[in-house]
Amino acid sequence: MEKTALKTRTLLALCLAASALTGGAAHGKVIAINTPALSLTLDRIGTLPDDQQPVWRDYVLRSQLQMQVDRQSLVNELEPGQEPPPPPQAVGPSAYNMPIDRPAEWYGTAEARQVADTIVSFQTPAGGWSKNQNRAGPPRLPGQRYANDAETMTQDPGNFDAPHDRFWTFVGSLDNEATTTEMRFLQQVAAALPGDEGDKYRESFVRGVQYLLAAQYPNGGWPQNWPLEGGFHDGITFNDNAVARAATLLGEVATQPQYAFVPQYLRARSATATAKGIEVILAAQVRRDGALLGWPQQVDPLTLEPISARNYEPRSIASGETTDILEFLMSRPDPSPEMRAAIEGGVAWLRSAAVRDYAWERVGNEGRKLFPRAGAGPLWSRNYDVNNGQPIFGDKDRTIHDDVNNISEGRRNGYSWWVTQPQRALDAYENWGK
Repeated sequence: MEKTALKTRTLLALCLAASALTGGAAHGKVIAINTPALSLTLDRIGTLPDDQQPVWRDYVLRSQLQMQVDRQSLVNELEPGQEPPPPPQAVGPSAYNMPIDRPAEWYGTAEARQVADTIVSFQTPAGGWSKNQNRAGPPRLPGQRYANDAETMTQDPGNFDAPHDRFWTFVGSLDNEATTTEMRFLQQVAAALPGDEGDKYRESFVRGVQYLLAAQYPNGGWPQNWPLEGGFHDGITFNDNAVARAATLLGEVATQPQYAFVPQYLRARSATATAKGIEVILAAQVRRDGALLGWPQQVDPLTLEPISARNYEPRSIASGETTDILEFLMSRPDPSPEMRAAIEGGVAWLRSAAVRDYAWERVGNEGRKLFPRAGAGPLWSRNYDVNNGQPIFGDKDRTIHDDVNNISEGRRNGYSWWVTQPQRALDAYENWGK
């Protein structure tokens, strides 16, 4: 009955959206204003039950101390009065310059070792890496920042994405597959260099393991950035599959023989961290009327409630993140009854949310739009309202809309509002179910 009710509500929302697309006057309006996510602060921790406060307070204080250490490291590399080098140039996602799918012998080449040397040079004192860096480029210079600059970003308090410090942001991150990609590359180079030549890459990898363990929240989640930066960056981040990637890598460290160089005590801690990561994934699944649905893009670290991210990313159930999490859960050996229930609920929700007979394509000079087309699909909205399951769409001015065709053209073309990747999870489920 609950699944039928959910499907009915979803179909009703789609009918209303179709009315807007065909000229209906009752729909296609601003339905809400996006609100910023809360930072993890000592004041907020003070509202927890007394027995829960110490571990969270220790976490925040460790983060603050590590931030100071990371910043001071650059000062220590320069002579008094010496100007630091320009920051590194931002590039695309890590996979373009840190390939992790080459033949094993390639990782012993001079080309691969140059990439590995640059990776090691940009590792922060905390043990992580920033995102969108050219690891195929030159190593970091003394005093050069670990992350690219954000000086061009306007310090607008209404912009949820504006950093507190334009000169220090994403210094240690899981966003855009950062840190876990660097670690996987280093492991393969280390495997190709089993002697002394590979020691510095193994040591760097071990520091990466320590970073992931230090960054993990007491409840098992991971923030987008660590040390903490505030705002939505403090949220437990399923976006870019951050939590699952961290948990997967630590699970491999704990059990697979190629990671035997990692000290045993860290391998044991990695096994515990993976289990806790799965626990928080299960706890963060959205429930409505007793039914397990999908997962948000991010959740508050203390409450596990869905939160917003950037101005145009409202709190929601996110089909892309749900896809990633389902694939992760289905990859786990010997799933528990709780994991099986989560998978069944997530798959049922994706099936009910699928849209058919609509296309999401460019229309003349108007950019991308959603419009009727017989036989098209299935498609899924990027975001669904947590309370009623209706597809929702955000704009840069923080407005939330119920019709993607009514948001600004620039935002409509600059984001994947309708996606197809949930079909991957449904296809994988067919094999997993067998």
